[in-house]
Amino acid sequence: MDFTLTDEQELLRAGLTRFLATRYDLEKSRAAAKTGPGWQPEIWRAFADDLGLLGAALPEECGGIGGGPVEMMVIAEALGHALVVEPYVDTAVVAAGLLRRAGGEAATALLDRIVSGAAVVTLAATEPTSGENWQDVSTTAERDGESWVLTGSKIVSASTPLADHVLVTARTSGDRADAAGISLFLIEIASVTTGLEMHHYRTIDDRRASDITLDRVRLPASALLGDEGAAWGSLARARDEGAAAVCAEAVGAMRKVLADTVEYCTQRQQFGQPIGSFQALQHRMVDMYMEVEQSSAAVYLAILRLDADDATRARAVSAAKATVGRAARFVGQQAVQLHGGMGMTEELAIGHYFKRLTALQFEFGSTDHHLGRYAALTRG
Repeated sequence: MDFTLTDEQELLRAGLTRFLATRYDLEKSRAAAKTGPGWQPEIWRAFADDLGLLGAALPEECGGIGGGPVEMMVIAEALGHALVVEPYVDTAVVAAGLLRRAGGEAATALLDRIVSGAAVVTLAATEPTSGENWQDVSTTAERDGESWVLTGSKIVSASTPLADHVLVTARTSGDRADAAGISLFLIEIASVTTGLEMHHYRTIDDRRASDITLDRVRLPASALLGDEGAAWGSLARARDEGAAAVCAEAVGAMRKVLADTVEYCTQRQQFGQPIGSFQALQHRMVDMYMEVEQSSAAVYLAILRLDADDATRARAVSAAKATVGRAARFVGQQAVQLHGGMGMTEELAIGHYFKRLTALQFEFGSTDHHLGRYAALTRG
């Protein structure tokens, strides 16, 4: 397996890293997340206009520049390293992938707007009673003349407070937990006048999310994306793509946390010498390094298996998510402990990274969920 990046991928990494180092200030980002709109729209536009970032992992026929999963990994890792809150994974990976596979005039037009930075699109797939099972859909969509009428609720729809469009899963046929019968609908939020209620809030890692109630929301026939009742295959792939992307993001965050911890331990004095000179603490930092490298290897495998058959892709992604989930917990906790009480303050970056690493363990399926799925897929 070749882990070497091409010259173009190296340039992408270098350009994005340089941009984030010079133009993405962590203190300003936290202020926007806590008291402002939740993000920096000017940064999002710069991702599109200055870097071509939002289409870097999309094929040329979708308005992208012909990249793929490896480009997505490079971008997500760099964004994780800088603790970027802008919704790259939710919009440019998950939503863009769903729109690309759905096809059609509306999806293609919206993809172009995503690539140009003019639109933010998110997915609402989790329901109050479904837990981590996206296949368990009780939200319904019924035909009414030339329209669709949607009724149901969604929870913890990531980045939706920042979005102008949201993709919603709804059942058009079949029993509640069947894969068949799930459809995907596009809602332009500003165009819905009645029946749509959205409760926005800030999550523990300074992101934004929404709980959504649909009370007979009327949508035009064109809101249905793809074939009726046949969305599950694309949704399953989108969830694995999102999981692989946040795993790459976690690797970037863990690399930053490890580097900051090593630097702190070389500077913090105790008993007349740096605490990093104590062998017990050196062992802890070596253990952190090993967890990061194991996670990186698992992410590479998942990324290179995203285009494989469904079972192979699912096994690789679940292995990566379980590995990264364990590592994120260990690395985050060790970093906080080695920093002492300062590790959880707002003044140091380490506390913000710890909260993000904690949340990443549950996005697109928790560590336990993916351990269970991996076991099921590998059971003889």
